[in-house]
Amino acid sequence: MGTPDTDMYAEARAALVAEMAAAGALDDPAWRAAFAEVPRHLFVPYFFVNGPAGHERLWGEDRDPRRRERWLRGVYSDTPLATRMRGGELISSSSQPSLMAGMLDQLRVRDGHAVLEIGAGTGYNAALLSHRLGDELVTTVDLEPEITESARGHLAAAGHHPAVVTGDGALGCPARAPFDGIIATCALPSVPRAWIAQCRPGARILAPLATGLIALDVRDAAHAEGRFLHTPAYFVPLRGAVGEGPPRHVGGLPRRALENDLFRFMLALTAGGLDPHEALTLWHREQRPARERFGVTITEDGEWAWLDDPRGPYAWPLPGRGAGA
Repeated sequence: MGTPDTDMYAEARAALVAEMAAAGALDDPAWRAAFAEVPRHLFVPYFFVNGPAGHERLWGEDRDPRRRERWLRGVYSDTPLATRMRGGELISSSSQPSLMAGMLDQLRVRDGHAVLEIGAGTGYNAALLSHRLGDELVTTVDLEPEITESARGHLAAAGHHPAVVTGDGALGCPARAPFDGIIATCALPSVPRAWIAQCRPGARILAPLATGLIALDVRDAAHAEGRFLHTPAYFVPLRGAVGEGPPRHVGGLPRRALENDLFRFMLALTAGGLDPHEALTLWHREQRPARERFGVTITEDGEWAWLDDPRGPYAWPLPGRGAGA
């Protein structure tokens, strides 16, 4: 029989899993078991919310029971949580659990697969991977020593000990390669070539790019191709990556278009390769294409995004190369 606190955590976790399952986010029994058994509160001892006086910190050891309750409700809600701030800027977060579940499912791992995670964050995603695959097959990398140290502690508290590496995620982790899957939890300007070179043929790379999620299938050490998922995705940028972001100057474009999530995705994806006004014309001509009509191809000759067909008329070089390209 558990203590009141452990029972409270277990009930909150079960409620979150039930909510995610009802929404269709946990169809795979293995991932449902992982979310049901890995305690998110151990990975988010505190988080930040916007308050009238700026960022307010909620944490599980607060003396005020009402604030502790707010912390617990936040931890076990299907929402992203800001976990680390620096100078008022968000540098690390715990992603929305249902988005994490969708990404993990799309990674298509099987027993025996080795996975590299780019962006250690709190360590929660690495714990879910470790629950599914075993500690020895999971590697997570982050550039910030304080983030990897914290993630390592959270993972140990939850009983998991995957490889936690401090380093430039854009360079992958050659010492632990080859991998059957790479999953990034930080936004990229382009897909680093180093990742592809560290994958086995048939591996899957899933990464946030231009407010979308690109799912690449790796053919060999120099070739990968795939389409975007329909899901929007907004992540903290990969630190150390080099490349342009979405175009800054979009004067003259109608507000209705600029407020449209799919058009902003297209603007970000074609930045540096297509004038924003030309992008708007194409967007209307192609009946406001959804994310899944776009894709990315990487070969020895280059890396480009495309609409509908990688060898069709609509293709653009990606905004820039990540480190390790």
